[in-house]
Amino acid sequence: MLTSAQSSQLQQCLELARDIHQHQAAIAQFTQLRDSIVADEAAKALIDGIWAEVLAARRSSAFWQQMSDVEKDVSERLAQNHVQLQQNYLRLMQEM
Repeated sequence: MLTSAQSSQLQQCLELARDIHQHQAAIAQFTQLRDSIVADEAAKALIDGIWAEVLAARRSSAFWQQMSDVEKDVSERLAQNHVQLQQNYLRLMQEM
């Protein structure tokens, strides 16, 4: 069972893991927490594997968020261009 201080430290590790640029700090803090909780080397290896998966999931999430943002920007620009083309067409038709 984790103490409240250990739970708080784990929460800090997870918060650091949200930012890809903070992953090294998250790893260092998590390693310190893991070492204070677990003595068995096999359990440490298992926990390290789980932590690596957490970080990989965070990186994947950040990547797909960036892709989503790019797609949104492209869609918005396409919509603006479409409106501009419609306005240009209407102006052309009125001039004829």
